[in-house]
Amino acid sequence: MAAARVQLLLSGRPESVSFARSVCGLLGAGPGLGPWPIHCSLKRGRLVLSSRPFPGASARLPLQRPPFCPFAALDERPRVPGAELPTDRGVDLGVAIILQSSDKAVLLTRRARTLSISPNLWVPPGEHVELEEELLDGGLRELWEECGLHLPQGQFSWVPLGLWESAYPPRLSWGLPKYHHIVLYLLVISQESQQQLQARIQPNPSEVSALMWLTPDVAAAVAATEDGTETPRLLPQDLPPSVLALELEEDGRARPLVLPMSTLLRMIPTMAEGKERVSTGTKFALRLWLQHLGQPRWDFLHGTPPPCKSAAHLDPGPAKEEWNMDPLPPNQGSGK
Repeated sequence: MAAARVQLLLSGRPESVSFARSVCGLLGAGPGLGPWPIHCSLKRGRLVLSSRPFPGASARLPLQRPPFCPFAALDERPRVPGAELPTDRGVDLGVAIILQSSDKAVLLTRRARTLSISPNLWVPPGEHVELEEELLDGGLRELWEECGLHLPQGQFSWVPLGLWESAYPPRLSWGLPKYHHIVLYLLVISQESQQQLQARIQPNPSEVSALMWLTPDVAAAVAATEDGTETPRLLPQDLPPSVLALELEEDGRARPLVLPMSTLLRMIPTMAEGKERVSTGTKFALRLWLQHLGQPRWDFLHGTPPPCKSAAHLDPGPAKEEWNMDPLPPNQGSGK
């Protein structure tokens, strides 16, 4: 098996995780939707997770998986002959950057439609972490490779937001999973405004086909469309009909794109298709970002109704506990 990127403390020592096993399940996730509080050690190119405190743990973060997680489903049913999953692979580690401007907007990119994995999905910049690479550095490297954006050292701070168990294909009705990741979402807070950051962005057209900045109100509406659940949420009736984005043309130039709000609120389909939507993990990360902002209108993890005069009142769902996140120093990592 390749070098383990994600390890669990189940019996006192770090153990690698089999590709076919649900990380949330191994850490004691119950039948609920989560998230579950997990203690973790964020080391160079490696993530160590435990349901209990342990020496070297640097943060306590929420861990979640989608209700339709294929690995959770496979844990609960007998193996079907001919449907074996890899036995020589572990769970990979990814890092995604939630880049916040000084005027409190976050950057999302639309994956190129030519990509074989998750085409047309709106996600934050990020992907695999290289072996022996600092986690922050890996995320900033992906920000550079996808968006051509370099953040000068000393002009940003950062904090880990949460962990997401990701599979592709994302549900069994699409086929057996071929990829299994734990994605660490890092909130990177720039001292530059959205306009200043946008002026320096040069998207890579082989990876990114469009980009947009979400304000808290729009992000809250997107995050409220929770894929795969019947939990009712609060959606304001005064949302704008569209959001302005930038789309890359074939020659690499960017042009304005008026993106219908209905596209951003689209849920994951039951069967495989390449329709444009915001990924389920991204919605989870947006909820954590809003909680970090202390948004009074959209307290998703605690189920607080937003005092929006035109919002339809729906049951916000069960309350969740506070997350005790221990921020890592903003100067860790080279920022290259």
